[in-house]
Amino acid sequence: MTASTTGPLRSIASLSGLLCILTLGIALPAAHAQAPAPAPLTLAQVLDIARSKNPTLLAAELHVEATKASETTAGLRQNPNFTLSGTDITLPADNPASPYSYAANVSRLFERGQKRRWRLDAARSTTDVTRSQYNDQIRQTILQVKNSFTNLLIAKQALQISQDNLDSYRKTVDLSQVRLNAGDISKTDFERIDLQLAEFESDYDNAKLDLLQASDSLQLLMGIDKPSPTFDVTGNIKPPDLQITMDQVEQQALAARPDYLAAKQGVTLADANVKLADAQGTTDPTIGGEYDRTATYNSAGFQVSIPLRVFDRNQGEKARTRYEAQSARFAEIAARAQVLNDVDQAWAGYDAALDMAKRYNSHYTDEAERVRDNIEYSYRHGGSTLLDYLDALRDYRQTNLDALTANQQVWLSLHQLSFAAATEIVP
Repeated sequence: MTASTTGPLRSIASLSGLLCILTLGIALPAAHAQAPAPAPLTLAQVLDIARSKNPTLLAAELHVEATKASETTAGLRQNPNFTLSGTDITLPADNPASPYSYAANVSRLFERGQKRRWRLDAARSTTDVTRSQYNDQIRQTILQVKNSFTNLLIAKQALQISQDNLDSYRKTVDLSQVRLNAGDISKTDFERIDLQLAEFESDYDNAKLDLLQASDSLQLLMGIDKPSPTFDVTGNIKPPDLQITMDQVEQQALAARPDYLAAKQGVTLADANVKLADAQGTTDPTIGGEYDRTATYNSAGFQVSIPLRVFDRNQGEKARTRYEAQSARFAEIAARAQVLNDVDQAWAGYDAALDMAKRYNSHYTDEAERVRDNIEYSYRHGGSTLLDYLDALRDYRQTNLDALTANQQVWLSLHQLSFAAATEIVP
């Protein structure tokens, strides 16, 4: 009895095990395919990634290091020269006509006029200017990242609005189909309603495209080689209130703007080049010592070589560097004026954008929603015409998009203001 039941039990167990294996084999890939999407990134996280991975910034950073290496070259001293010579070395020492002789000579050029000092000053000033230009490139990249981040947030919100409008209007089309079947509206009215659906569908498709393009643009700035479709960001699109005045922003800009700092450092560099040009006009002597052995006799000697700078006294470089120094001072004045102008214009843009956004957020969007809901209710109950209803829908859709654009402009103007001040303005 036991022997007869063992075979079927083993078969059932084997079949159960096979089913478990097949189930696991199917479930595991499915679970792998449904891996959770990465968490949305904040603006601070996106900026950190861009600073560390943006290839343009990485290239500019290496350029700063390469420029700094020039300081080593500028600080090098002149190398001595060693010369060893021999004549008639195949003749014996007692050859009365021309005995063999050997000579060893060591010489070195000695710089005057503190040339090394001014070379070092010019090289260090060049490094400072290059580093400030690099910081300005960081400032520009941060602006691009912030704008792309805001555009992506707005694109997400626009897609959500388009999706909500499309879903809501599809319900209207379905209800109109019911009313058409019941004979409450004409076929022409239904087709006009159905044709309006194409506009909502077009809005949705365009919003999807805008979202994809905004995501790809931001990922490119972050140094991501291949854009990911699961990439996402999170943030607030409601404009904040600033707790700072325009005068304070101007003072921060004058203290922090790297392009203005580079202009001031350019004056220092130009002055160092003037001093170096003057030093290059001085005479550098070459002094050497020599040991000679001729046959059995030893002797020593020295040489002093002084170039006579009768024609070339570095006149051209002296004049050029002085003109460049004056030009650098005017460039500093222009850079300072540009900083103040940038802040003033950015502040004016922020004021205008904020006023517009406040009007939409506190008044127009709510009003457009009430008008749409009232006319929709009235139309469904025969109190309004189809034309009134379609106009209300268009007004509601356009008002929401305009409000979203107004909020976007506030954020872009805030980013521009932070860019103009080289300081984070958003509290």
